[in-house]
Amino acid sequence: MYKSKEESALSKYVINVPVATIWTSYDSARKLDEKATSNPTDIRSWLDSLNFETSLELCDANLIQSQLLYGQEVLVLEEKEDYYHIIALTQGSSKDERGYPGWVPKCQITEVTDWKLTDGCPVAVVTSNLAPLFSTTGEKELLELSFQTILPVLERREGTVKVTLPDGTAGVLRASDSSVYDGLSAIPKGSGADIVRTGERFLDLPYLWGGMSGYGMDCSGFSYTMCKANGYIIPRDAHDQAKEGVEVPLDALEPGDLLFFAYEEGKGKLHHVGIYYGDGKLLHSPKTGKDIEILPMENTIYEKELCAARRYWQKDGE
Repeated sequence: MYKSKEESALSKYVINVPVATIWTSYDSARKLDEKATSNPTDIRSWLDSLNFETSLELCDANLIQSQLLYGQEVLVLEEKEDYYHIIALTQGSSKDERGYPGWVPKCQITEVTDWKLTDGCPVAVVTSNLAPLFSTTGEKELLELSFQTILPVLERREGTVKVTLPDGTAGVLRASDSSVYDGLSAIPKGSGADIVRTGERFLDLPYLWGGMSGYGMDCSGFSYTMCKANGYIIPRDAHDQAKEGVEVPLDALEPGDLLFFAYEEGKGKLHHVGIYYGDGKLLHSPKTGKDIEILPMENTIYEKELCAARRYWQKDGE
């Protein structure tokens, strides 16, 4: 994979499938995970094929780290067999100061030299949980994209948005499935209540260890994605999320604050994060076999394990 310095400076590596899973190692994926490691992928069929035990193994055997969405840029460190060792540049992590590390199949990454996902370039953000991407004629559905997929805008027409794709071609999103902004920094910052309202749209979405998409999310993937949708980029994992933002006393919680939970009745290792819903309730993605839910915390394990709260959203004037 040798390139000259000039070539390396121009090249970028971009995800070319709707959802690319970041595996712990180049040999982590199982035979039954082929629909998640191929191109094209079939994430829906992959998830449907997993039972409780094979889903739980993703966590218990430390197979998956996170996920990336179509069009997201990665830093490629090395290659081994059919995988690239990458850094997810948009997912902050204490594992690497550059972003979140892991392994992604080579077939799910495209090398590009002109990818205009930089501030100042118009972007379309997918706002539906899942949204079809059509050919430019509108006659063929090319892909099903996830919530928070971001693509460069070529043209806006009534009812549609024409976008650039990683392979250099173009596609079309329905205007009803997306929002267009003048640049990444123009994405508006929402309130705590906005974070909650966004999260409510994903009630009953299944928990998926490492999940970061409209097909399934884990606890910190859910909090990360709901904050991102409202203009706040926060760390990827719960233990990192608990170190940043503004500390909030547990008797001064407001909707949209992130709540953190630890073993040994809040005194042990931090293991879970959710969003404060208000009125003593937790909005969260619980664990394998469960769906995103709103749960009254009183007299539950969560009431005993609640150990910290952080606020990433800003009030007007802050």
